[in-house]
Amino acid sequence: MSPCKTADGFRFHRFYRNVLPTSYTLAMTASEESDHAPSAAPATIAKIAELAGVSIPTVSKVVNGRAQVAPETRARVEAVIRSHGFQRRKRLPAPSTHVELVFHELEGAYAMEAIRGAERVAAGHGMAVALSQLGGRQSPGRGWVEDVLARRPSALVTVFCGLTASQHAQLHSRGIPVVVLDPTGKPDHCVPSVGAGNWTGALTATRHLLERGHRRIAAITGPLSVLSSRARLDGYRAALDAEGIALDPDLVREGNFNVDDGLAHARVLLRLPEPPTAIVTGNDLQALGVYQAAAEAGVRIPHDLSIVGFDDLPLAQWTSPPLTTIRQPLAEMAEAAVTMAIALSRGENLPQERIEYATRLVLRASTAPLSA
Repeated sequence: MSPCKTADGFRFHRFYRNVLPTSYTLAMTASEESDHAPSAAPATIAKIAELAGVSIPTVSKVVNGRAQVAPETRARVEAVIRSHGFQRRKRLPAPSTHVELVFHELEGAYAMEAIRGAERVAAGHGMAVALSQLGGRQSPGRGWVEDVLARRPSALVTVFCGLTASQHAQLHSRGIPVVVLDPTGKPDHCVPSVGAGNWTGALTATRHLLERGHRRIAAITGPLSVLSSRARLDGYRAALDAEGIALDPDLVREGNFNVDDGLAHARVLLRLPEPPTAIVTGNDLQALGVYQAAAEAGVRIPHDLSIVGFDDLPLAQWTSPPLTTIRQPLAEMAEAAVTMAIALSRGENLPQERIEYATRLVLRASTAPLSA
């Protein structure tokens, strides 16, 4: 484990691959004991090997997340573990002392806010935070679960990314709970999750502009394959509909939650024969791109163009002019997700499986009444 320090002084730890001992036993759940065994004696790796029709070393490699196992053999062993309810015994030789945060992409203020919140809770429990990323993908590829098993975290928190049902099952069979922070899809009722009021936030942002006289309001969204993007677009549409304003398809641009697509889409919007007088963006980073496009076009903010972001990242207050935005409390959301994950890793029951934080408008200087 090696400590790292970011430019702003935030401290966290990275964990490197290690190999678990192979000389532990696996215990059957209570239901399996009653159905398949006359006593409460724990099942050994040898028993799993017998049921799967493979060697003991092969089972050892699978349960420890090691390579050198054919995919079909690994799948057969995993199926035995899942169907028979085998679990590690509580007394592991080296208990894990870290929670792993899995990001689709580990960069920018969004990730740092989540890390800050996670680290506060983990430190309070005498634990560390490990970080990993999926290289921009929304779900892990093959071999990812094996790498996680080799690191042996107490729990996982996936941030703006998701796992397949099979990956959830593999982790569950090893006693590694998963909590989803800012889910990209509809949260599975079996998987605890923490999110924010995306629909309400976008509704509030659009209403704010409508109340200032704007009628030609554009929206730059995140990818519409993502739950939060769809919810924000629906909130924008609902606000327009309530005012009897028909949706103009030319004013809706699908982006990817980054500065570059905010810039690219704003350039297109500002070149329309009848450009928008206001833009609602999917996040604060896209809003920064809109600022740049406006500067290129000689459009003044907020005199000629009003802008509302989403997230309220620290950078929002330092733009010129400071950005009006919708705040979702990312650090607090991460605190809640890690609290849930640690509780589950200790065998505790959660008071609720889904937590949704309220969003609110943070009024700054990037919006103004429509000029006559």
